[in-house]
Amino acid sequence: MPASDNREFEPSIPLDAEDITIAALLDFLAGHKDKPLVFFYDGRPVQPGYHVTEVKAGQFAALDCGANPESWSEIFVQLWDVNEDRTHMPAGKFSAIIRKVTEHVGLDHAARLTFEVSDGVRPMQLYRSALPQTVDGAVHVELSPRPASCKPRDRWLAEEKKAKPCCAPSTGPQPCCG
Repeated sequence: MPASDNREFEPSIPLDAEDITIAALLDFLAGHKDKPLVFFYDGRPVQPGYHVTEVKAGQFAALDCGANPESWSEIFVQLWDVNEDRTHMPAGKFSAIIRKVTEHVGLDHAARLTFEVSDGVRPMQLYRSALPQTVDGAVHVELSPRPASCKPRDRWLAEEKKAKPCCAPSTGPQPCCG
């Protein structure tokens, strides 16, 4: 095998600007331990009896569609959206579950965070998390579908954005400023 084909896998997938880490989520929840934690997905809240059924930590190595080596850490939090005549889980209980997993599995708190959600009937779907907000005495976390992407294109777009500062002084219109 030629030396140029013997590539090392290095962390190369930056977090999407719309993603948060488990550390960011836990930091927010620390100030709201007694408030109900309500996840929203597909335009509706999880049911009051939802469970955190699994927390997984994964290390991935792959080749993207441009044959570039990629590697990243990802944490998956699986939510089972069921109603069991309870109230929504307090933020402190969710944090305690994550702490327990950290003690046994170890979690990279800077890893990409993905939620797997199912009601036990529909297939599990993948979501990313927005920053939590407090609304009416509860912590709301909006989950949105995790889209696929072309990593070489994403890197190219990021480089283009760096090369052309969007809001620099100009005499003409600046279509990317908003």
